[in-house]
Amino acid sequence: MVRSLWHSAWGLLVAANLFWAGNIVLARGLAGQVPPVALAYWRWTGAFVIAVGFAWPRLKTDLPVMLRHWKMMLVLSATGIASYNTMSYIGLTSTTALNVLLLQSATPLIIIVWAYMLFRETPTTRQALGVLVSLAGVAAIAGHGSWEALAHLRLNRGDIWVLVALVIYSFYCVTLRKRPQVHPLSFLVAAMGLGSLMMLPFMLWEFAAGARIHGGLPSYLGIAYTAVLPSFIAYLFFNRGVELIGAGPAGQSMHLMPLFGSILAVFFLHEQFRTYHAFGIALIAAGIVLASFRTARRPRALPNPTPT
Repeated sequence: MVRSLWHSAWGLLVAANLFWAGNIVLARGLAGQVPPVALAYWRWTGAFVIAVGFAWPRLKTDLPVMLRHWKMMLVLSATGIASYNTMSYIGLTSTTALNVLLLQSATPLIIIVWAYMLFRETPTTRQALGVLVSLAGVAAIAGHGSWEALAHLRLNRGDIWVLVALVIYSFYCVTLRKRPQVHPLSFLVAAMGLGSLMMLPFMLWEFAAGARIHGGLPSYLGIAYTAVLPSFIAYLFFNRGVELIGAGPAGQSMHLMPLFGSILAVFFLHEQFRTYHAFGIALIAAGIVLASFRTARRPRALPNPTPT
């Protein structure tokens, strides 16, 4: 089953986006209890500690390769680990989880722009149409099925933080194709370790300014969740998905986050499920299916693709 999942791009991407949706809902719940930079730092430090034992045999072999490509490792660690997550958590202190979930759906469009700017890669007609159909579904949910409500949506300071974070993360998604040709687990652990080191000075500055973790055991359990599923597991899954089908189609999977987030809100925040939710979810699903019909191309082969 594990081997089959590892070779199923959309199985991996669906799971990754489910874990990320849970992370956004949880991070919003922890706002005011766990400082944003501390949450990002302990998330990735915890993920590194958990993952390094699994990755160590391959990491010893792959480390010389990553050292030869240290500039690219720094770029990917800064964009995909340190900057994106820290800025997203800062944004969640002054905006809602639903806003962040909906903003995530801009990622496929931003990825298309970065792919063209960096590699002159143009989307297929089906891929572009799929993005637009999914965005229509997101708009239906955001506007509660009303054009008037959609027209009155406004961005606040937290939303701006999140949008900038998404621009940075989209750059990471597109540039991921340039990562060193090492095992995905080795790359992920190295990126987590570097990202954690990059965040350490900012976490210490936040601590010196008086920020502290409150809330007791529930806050620490929340940090533990972010370290395991949205970090170690979800990033491993997403990086593998990009490897299998490319950044554009993989980025399209991020439309699943508002879908999963709406469902999680029903169960954990006791929000009501409306007709516009069903309509929006149907459009999101249709767009993803449409965008997945891309001209077939073999992914770049990487050594030792089977996970440990």
